[in-house]
Amino acid sequence: MHTSSSPTIVIVPGLRDHVADHWQTHLADRLTERLDDVRVVPPLEHHKLSRAARVAALDEVVREIDGPVVLVAHSAGVMTTVHWARTSHHPVLGALLVTPADVEVPLPPGYPTPVDLREGGWTPIPRRRLPFPSIV
Repeated sequence: MHTSSSPTIVIVPGLRDHVADHWQTHLADRLTERLDDVRVVPPLEHHKLSRAARVAALDEVVREIDGPVVLVAHSAGVMTTVHWARTSHHPVLGALLVTPADVEVPLPPGYPTPVDLREGGWTPIPRRRLPFPSIV
């Protein structure tokens, strides 16, 4: 278990997970070079469209951290974060939520369909206030 007096930054990727030339991957690389307390939720090997599996992966990363976290989430990673926040009691100092995916409407070609997302548990989108400060 990791312990620290400063918060751990947890990066929560979207459905495409880790894309080499993506701002979130570059951010993770640069932060890891400069800070000791950075974690990235790893890509899923199975059940890639399962919201429950993605929430469990985020929870697994956070449970290994003894202390507060700052979440940086992108696209469907924002949806993962808001679903996770409904049940987690881990201290979160804040969240940067970038380009939340609207999984209730059709996404661009090449992305999952609304039916796929509904079957994966992504809808409805939670609309309650988050229990920690956040910026979109």
